[in-house]
Amino acid sequence: MTHDMADTLGEFLRARRARIGPAEAGLPAGSRRRVPGLRREEVAQLAGISPEYYLRLEQGRNLNPSDQILAGLAAALRLDEDAIAYLHRLARTAPTPGRRRPRARARAGEDAPQSLLDSWPDTPAYAQGAGGRVVAANRLAVLLCPFFAVGSDPLRAAFLEPAMRALYPRWDEMTAKAVSGLRAMLDVEDPDPDLLETIGELTHTSERFADLWARREVRRRDTGHTLLRHPVVGELELRYEKLLRPQARQLIVVYHADPGSPSADRLRLLADG
Repeated sequence: MTHDMADTLGEFLRARRARIGPAEAGLPAGSRRRVPGLRREEVAQLAGISPEYYLRLEQGRNLNPSDQILAGLAAALRLDEDAIAYLHRLARTAPTPGRRRPRARARAGEDAPQSLLDSWPDTPAYAQGAGGRVVAANRLAVLLCPFFAVGSDPLRAAFLEPAMRALYPRWDEMTAKAVSGLRAMLDVEDPDPDLLETIGELTHTSERFADLWARREVRRRDTGHTLLRHPVVGELELRYEKLLRPQARQLIVVYHADPGSPSADRLRLLADG
């Protein structure tokens, strides 16, 4: 799998205009539409640019749109804050010969925060590397979900492992959040080759992932709620926090329950087991 699995500006624009109907954009619907969504010339009209210029953007023949043009495109395509940030990243990282940003290197002692996670015995926590695999996890994280163990790939497991699916009663919601969050955090300039390989594999082996990935939804979620149906302690309503370690190219994921809640009691029972 190569850099081809990463988005291009043109692919993103095509996918997002296909999701907006003319009525939603304040345009007459007409009766001779063969495909859903807006036509190229309609996006151009709404964005305040010529149809020819917009066509070049979709075809990748204009790699330097101005901030004003990007703002017009964002308004025309009804993009939210996360999608706008992603649009700008795509526009600023179009391939140019000889242009490649050096990868950030982990500082000494930052390879894997195992000792930090072990110091939180009552809080499930694990760390993922840039390729998506778990590089550190504490005991409670593994008791919560075996796919949070070191060496596992939670994203891959979410779509391919029945045991992971059984753990999430709201699997459809969880997977949608996972994919839109993945796109929001994907390094579009220098994506990790292992992560691109996983994306390529899932695109071919999971119909659900392929559908979600094709939607080009972008939503960064550093905090949120999730429901797990644990085979030992039952249902757990948990909050999660995602903590980025940019120098180490790692993401720490931490789960916790509201103090005094039944889920907190069940999490404590799991830790003591």
